[in-house]
Amino acid sequence: MRFTREQTEGNTISACAPGEITVNEAVIRSSVIVTPGQVIIDWLPKHFEDLTATHLARLEELAPEVIVIGTGNALHFPDPCVTASFLKQGIGVEIMDTNAACRTYNILLSEDRHVVAVLLIN
Repeated sequence: MRFTREQTEGNTISACAPGEITVNEAVIRSSVIVTPGQVIIDWLPKHFEDLTATHLARLEELAPEVIVIGTGNALHFPDPCVTASFLKQGIGVEIMDTNAACRTYNILLSEDRHVVAVLLIN
């Protein structure tokens, strides 16, 4: 699915297709973390089943206001302990399939929210 590009500051997701995401016209074929200022490809596991709180703990370094987690082609809910520390800090966490997470990230980015997208590609 190709997204309409608006004039937005920061990293924008322009397309999401099975097995890949396009960020700023760069095609990424692995799980990725996207923030307004960074694209990080070395923090996440390949599959949702392998996602743990340890993978996400480093997100605190990014000082997110909202975390959007895309769980792949289908919606899966992680164990509550995976996101509990963020909720205790008042950081919003939204879980959805990766396609929806890409769209939501762009919307929150356009609203100048400090959003972090955790996008699993599988």
